[in-house]
Amino acid sequence: MEKLRREEKVKNQRIIMMDVMIRDGTYPSVKDFRKKFETSRSTIMRDLAFIRDRYQAPLEYDPSKKGYYYSDKAFSVSTIRISEGELFTLCAMQPLMEQYKNTPLENSINNVFKKILELCPTEITVSSSIFSKDISFISDPLPKIDENVFYNIFECLREKKTIEFDYNSIQGEIKLNRRVDPYHIVCQKGNWYLLAFCHKNKTIRTFSLARMSNSKKTDLSFFPPQDFSPTQYFDINFGIWNNKTQNCKIELVFDKSIKTLITEHNWYPNQEIKINPDGSVYLSFESNQLQEIQYWIMSFGSKVKVINPVELREIIIIESQKTLENYNS
Repeated sequence: MEKLRREEKVKNQRIIMMDVMIRDGTYPSVKDFRKKFETSRSTIMRDLAFIRDRYQAPLEYDPSKKGYYYSDKAFSVSTIRISEGELFTLCAMQPLMEQYKNTPLENSINNVFKKILELCPTEITVSSSIFSKDISFISDPLPKIDENVFYNIFECLREKKTIEFDYNSIQGEIKLNRRVDPYHIVCQKGNWYLLAFCHKNKTIRTFSLARMSNSKKTDLSFFPPQDFSPTQYFDINFGIWNNKTQNCKIELVFDKSIKTLITEHNWYPNQEIKINPDGSVYLSFESNQLQEIQYWIMSFGSKVKVINPVELREIIIIESQKTLENYNS
């Protein structure tokens, strides 16, 4: 079986190279192919028949030049037959690619798309609306991640090696040296975070990759605890804040002026949503990510009111008072 796979791989590579020779316009002959690939005449003839039949290639033989050519110069064996709908799908994936912006993966993804384009026909006819000014993509501003940090983190995660790095505080005034055991990577809306056991604090902490510098893989190995579960440390719907508290029931009431906005979204898997007699919208779900939920709630301004829990009500009140003081001062 392995031998057959190798032979098939060699054949595919030979077919692609034969296609390149034919498209070069040099009218390669069977003799030219045999010399290039060091194989028999019968093999070359089977390959030519395969190109003609399998790919429906416009393959022709020119007796005067004693070689092969394509009657349709736009043809290519490596052509990807892509429909307008499929091309639109590729374009629509652009927002998904934004989460890799400012990471070393950005260039890799761009290279992949370039290779796809290289495999496409010389001309592709699609509706101009796909690429026109009628469609725009808006993404959040994202922090830059150091290339060495990015690859070192993933390498240490894969090899189960302790990593050391300098870490900027959120105020940016203090640069801390940290040595951690990387357990899990989280990408939240284009921001990349590391869940890791911190050797100094002796606990699992959350670190932003964008705040790391001078990373270095150590010789120390580790094994994550068997009971480690990433979802204990972040909420896939709201964020990565490292909370030790248990889930609590979040209850909110939204003003009727944004009723459609609230009811048309699925904010949380276990959400309960209903429209009150006065047109306001009741929304409830369970989570322990009060910090992230606080920012989300405050993005609606005065159009939302927290019913429960009391702790979240107090957080919103205190933050609103601080905001008001900023303006009063």
